[in-house]
Amino acid sequence: MLWTKTFIPTLKEVPQEAESTAHKLMLRAGLMRMLLAGAYSYLPLGLKVLANIEEIIRQEMNAAGAAELLLPALQPLELWARSGRDKDIGEVMIRFIDRRGRNICLGPTHEEVITELVKNCLSSYKQLPMVLYQIQTKFRDEIRPRFGVVRACEFIMKDAYSFDKDEAGLDKNYRAMYDAYQRIFKRCGLRILAQEADSGVMGGKVSHEFMVPAESGEDVVINDKGEKINAIEIGHIFKLGTKYSAALGANFLDSQGKLNPVIMGCYGIGVSRLIAAVIEQNNDSDGIIWPAEVSPYKAVILALDVADDQIMRQSLEIYQALQNNGIEPLLDDRDERPGVKFKDADLIGIPIIITLGKKTLKEQKIEVKTRRDKNLFLVDKDKVVDKVKELLK
Repeated sequence: MLWTKTFIPTLKEVPQEAESTAHKLMLRAGLMRMLLAGAYSYLPLGLKVLANIEEIIRQEMNAAGAAELLLPALQPLELWARSGRDKDIGEVMIRFIDRRGRNICLGPTHEEVITELVKNCLSSYKQLPMVLYQIQTKFRDEIRPRFGVVRACEFIMKDAYSFDKDEAGLDKNYRAMYDAYQRIFKRCGLRILAQEADSGVMGGKVSHEFMVPAESGEDVVINDKGEKINAIEIGHIFKLGTKYSAALGANFLDSQGKLNPVIMGCYGIGVSRLIAAVIEQNNDSDGIIWPAEVSPYKAVILALDVADDQIMRQSLEIYQALQNNGIEPLLDDRDERPGVKFKDADLIGIPIIITLGKKTLKEQKIEVKTRRDKNLFLVDKDKVVDKVKELLK
């Protein structure tokens, strides 16, 4: 992608409404913009990061044996009344009466909806076990949205649900999801704490939450050294048992012909929160430092003088060579001062920075630098792709 063909509105100053490090950097690096408190537009860089995180989640969920679907955001309040959670979670529901007189809410979560769906399709134990998941926008009427996408009114979640005939099956699926979460967060470049937690209004007997240590975290947890630290909750898994299946009548016939409520688990990840969590743990005074797998681009090429034909020609040749080798680059072809380009490259945090200017081309070398540790290499033009591949490993 050419910088002049995409939309990256970087900012020199920190916006007044930004509180946390991640919130400040997401705004300054042009990842998002606020429409109203708790609701954000994802701009091209932010959307690419979001898509990369979603792809990691999909790969790991599919590998764990889960099948993806998509449930409606519109939910009848009658379903929530049947589970009893209309009172438990009622304050944060965004609800309205439609033109047909139906009481509707915008889904803050989907336990009731998925249970109703499975109830109407499930009859025999032979259909179990089953694990279904979705990546979808949720809505909550937060009284005080904070820290950008960390506590928002409109946010993206991955929610998965397991259905089993017995507790042994639930234990197996719970462990599979726990292990998948560890792999997801590792691939996102995160250091996490996983610990037992209170199930709250979700219900069930056992739950674990996955926390990212961060200065701006709203939760206080105990780390491995026994110290109290702030953290952001990015995932929570629950053994629900029969809380929802019994309330909504999701039953199956066992091998003896006896009717039983299906045994459930649910497994959530705050997808949009993950972007903030990754930034909280991967930044320095110059900006974001993206882990390679979630980065919007793998390399950024800085053409320091776009009026110089040789610089532009070689920049485009390297750009094409990277693309041909499956490495997605961003080419800064703006007519800007070198200082602006260097600062923006550091701010947006692409892992590899490739610089072409008059000095390096005179020496017949290309400058390749790593964003994280700022190691600098002078490389022959025909070795640039190999060097980038090496540094991305």
